[in-house]
Amino acid sequence: MSLKVTPTALPGVLVIGPPVYTDQRGYFLETFNFPRYRDIGLDLPFVQDNRSHSSRNVVRGLHYQLNRPQGKLVFAVTGEIFDVAVDIRRGSPTFGRWVGVRLSDQNHKQIYVPPGFAHGFCVLSETADVIYKCTDLYTAGDDYGILWSDETIGIDWPIQDAVLSDKDRQNPPLAQAPPEQLPLYQQPGL
Repeated sequence: MSLKVTPTALPGVLVIGPPVYTDQRGYFLETFNFPRYRDIGLDLPFVQDNRSHSSRNVVRGLHYQLNRPQGKLVFAVTGEIFDVAVDIRRGSPTFGRWVGVRLSDQNHKQIYVPPGFAHGFCVLSETADVIYKCTDLYTAGDDYGILWSDETIGIDWPIQDAVLSDKDRQNPPLAQAPPEQLPLYQQPGL
């Protein structure tokens, strides 16, 4: 069986459904298989895996790195999240647009968020464990953020009473982010 790939309204952001094999014991799936992901165009060097554990209504994001941008392959190991990618690349034809998808331990979906996009999620279940594979290493001092509730972006978060870190609460809206702190759009093929 092959990966089911669904393009989104943002070029490069993909929803991926790996094949799931079930029987009376439960299920089995490969969360990553380099040749299969290369075949769908993700010929990327995933160099770091991160895992987060969060409670209901926690919002993490919207985060990005500027000088060492990370592409992220995200999936929920337990629970359910609403995962979001926002195009924040200066000059992009889809600048400021977002897509969101529910990822859970039940639907086994993944989302690939390319470098140059801000990423975040909120937790819909009592708790959720999320893993995201990254295409570059985290670099202290190179982390930036956009306000999760930026009205201009208009993300339709499916929660009330968000639980945020102090750092995420202080992120600026996209329109107030200094331009030199936003990634630059590179036209494909150039």
